[in-house]
Amino acid sequence: MSEVKLMPGAEPWAADGDSTGVLFIHGFTGSPQSMRYWAERIQESGRTVVIPRLPGHGTTKRDLANYAPEDWIRTAEEALTGLFERCEKVFICALSMGGTLTYDLATRYSDRLAGIIVVNGPVYSKDPRAKLAPLVGKLNLFLKGPGNDIADPGATEVAYSHVSTIAAAKLLKFMAEVQRRLGRVTCPALIFTSAQDHIVHPSNGPYIYEHISSKDKRHVVLEKSYHVATLDYDKDLIVAETEAFIASH
Repeated sequence: MSEVKLMPGAEPWAADGDSTGVLFIHGFTGSPQSMRYWAERIQESGRTVVIPRLPGHGTTKRDLANYAPEDWIRTAEEALTGLFERCEKVFICALSMGGTLTYDLATRYSDRLAGIIVVNGPVYSKDPRAKLAPLVGKLNLFLKGPGNDIADPGATEVAYSHVSTIAAAKLLKFMAEVQRRLGRVTCPALIFTSAQDHIVHPSNGPYIYEHISSKDKRHVVLEKSYHVATLDYDKDLIVAETEAFIASH
């Protein structure tokens, strides 16, 4: 692929710290910017943090159609492998589709992960349009994207305003595959669900909590935030709960 100019703020970010590594994975149509506040606060606690930019994100809406979940997983897995090589304990923090990727990684790396922390990560969609995915996924149409579902009017997510139906159809198929394998997740898990989420149906959180095989797991409901809770009113609660979870594991 030819080099594509990044949107301001969409750059990947990393910072060295102690022997505890934390991988941050952003969501569909979003960028590392949605994870920066969370990651920077965790890094201030002394941790080693990495936020990769998933291919096709933080550039142009048309660029996203050139990539698929296997590309996003490959990028996340490379960053995860790097942390395994450098750190004694490794956690994954994720938002939205980043959570779907995290559950996929945890089906294969639960024995090596110290824990996962996921905010509004889906494994299914209740959007009626999802039933049309096999059809519209063959057409390169653009629908209103999932970005900027935020209660705080002063917060903005660097994300696409519209999303390719080709990319969305690929994601829905991948979500269904991950849903079938949730029982393979055995590592400690902290799951956040926004009570009001206009992108990912809130029922995903309790469903995932019940279907992963982790004995050490906790589900926290975010009362003040919409989908992009990492930039919303509950962002400091997410940070505090994350710091406590990492410290206790």
